[in-house]
Amino acid sequence: MITQLAINNFAIVDQLLVDFTTGMTAITGETGAGKSIAIDALGLCLGNRSDASSIRSGADRVDISANFILDDTPAAFSWLAENQLDEGNECILRRVINQDGRSKAFINGRAVPISQLKDLGQMLIQIHGQHEHQRLLRSDYQQFLLNHYMNDPTLLAQMNQAYKQWKEACRAYQQYEASKQERDAHIQLLQYQLKELNEFSPIEGEYQQIDEEYKRLSNSEQLINLSNQSVMLLEEADEYNVSNLLNSVKNSIQELSELDPTLINIYSMLEEASIQIKEASYELRHYSENLEIDPERVMQLEQRLSKQITLARKHHVAPEALPELYQNLLAEFKQYNQQDEQNERLKEDIAKYYVIALEIANKLHQKRLTISKTLAKKVTTIMHELSMPNGQFSIDINFDENRLNEDGANQVTFLVSTNAGQNMQPLAKVASGGELSRIALAIQVLTAKKMDTPALIFDEIDVGISGSTAAKVGQLLKQLGQSTQVITVTHLPQVAGHANQHYFVSKQTNGKQTTTDMQQLDISGRLHELARLLGGDKITEATLANAKELLII
Repeated sequence: MITQLAINNFAIVDQLLVDFTTGMTAITGETGAGKSIAIDALGLCLGNRSDASSIRSGADRVDISANFILDDTPAAFSWLAENQLDEGNECILRRVINQDGRSKAFINGRAVPISQLKDLGQMLIQIHGQHEHQRLLRSDYQQFLLNHYMNDPTLLAQMNQAYKQWKEACRAYQQYEASKQERDAHIQLLQYQLKELNEFSPIEGEYQQIDEEYKRLSNSEQLINLSNQSVMLLEEADEYNVSNLLNSVKNSIQELSELDPTLINIYSMLEEASIQIKEASYELRHYSENLEIDPERVMQLEQRLSKQITLARKHHVAPEALPELYQNLLAEFKQYNQQDEQNERLKEDIAKYYVIALEIANKLHQKRLTISKTLAKKVTTIMHELSMPNGQFSIDINFDENRLNEDGANQVTFLVSTNAGQNMQPLAKVASGGELSRIALAIQVLTAKKMDTPALIFDEIDVGISGSTAAKVGQLLKQLGQSTQVITVTHLPQVAGHANQHYFVSKQTNGKQTTTDMQQLDISGRLHELARLLGGDKITEATLANAKELLII
């Protein structure tokens, strides 16, 4: 339930702090005083669209926050925990709107997207507007209300999921068919590309290997000559070679080390160098002896390299990447060859998901048929209580698989007869404005009892109702308030008199600025406000006496 609403610089509100309790709360006030401003402000906290025009003149920004207690809202409590936004059993929604039109949203002090305000807000409170009865004329809204009264979110979610699967299968098949011509052209291109590549058959890593071998064989004569010269310089030259010179130096250092032992380390280093030179000479000699001059092999390698470079340029890749491209083209060609199988599989998916969706739609249809009878009977009963003694209400539910959608395959039509002997006809063709308001109220009260939302707001839904009918509306709302927090904006004293809590909205002006205020009324204040609603600004003993009769404590 909502416990507090704080509004700053919204429309003609400067600062406003409103505390709410359980049960039924009535909000009344003079015409034009801004009775619905608090509801509009709360709507922003619940994620409604905003713009800079809502900022009070002369202010920098709008700042609105709403406090909720989550004791009777397990769904909201779980949602907060899942999104790591929980703060015990309390929740604060906040919305800030700046002069540039941008807004910021907060849940328990943490910045969140507006979409999360909407998701959470739907679990905390429901707002029924003063034009709700006009929406009642639409078939889709009638089905929406019936769904709420049915109160089977699991079955509705299954229907939604099954329909999405079927539509996704249809979309995949349509895309497949739409791309057939393009696909055939691409297959021809692949065949042309693979013809050359199949003949060449590039192998991963081969280019690097044959490139190294080609460089070695094409320069084998120079490699042999230079290797032999190096061996001569290292060890085999008769007069001077590195090995002999190093031995001479080593002998000299050995004699010196006998005079100065600190030179022994240098001698050891020269000894190691001598060993390294012998090993290097051996390896170089072995390398030279194994080199071959093979012009035929050089030509083969050159042709292979040239062909790979040519193909790589043709396909706009590096020569080293040609094998990977080849494998990718092979895989793509194989995939296209399997398209016929995919085509059949897509058709099978469409048929399978359609059958599943239709089965769930049938279950939904049967459940709606059953629940619609219960709802129609209860609406008829309330119509009788709301001064429509001959009224009858029923719900026609037609099943048409051609209408299959995420909500099933039903056409829901609310039928009504308001006079004895009158045939049942669609709501839009029969009911007058006042009758429509009463029927809408009956349905809203009944469906609201089925909702998990712990708080309901009715914004002047009693338009077109008066007298004893209005008193019955008050009784219905108070009865609803015993299980759900109810906040109603009303102009009817018969409704306001049933409230557990009563707020009065007034408007003041100093000639330069206008402000709206909202004050909670005590018993005396409530009597005077009910008297004003009964008789206008002039309050008399008679209107006060009538007000006492209307006030239900």
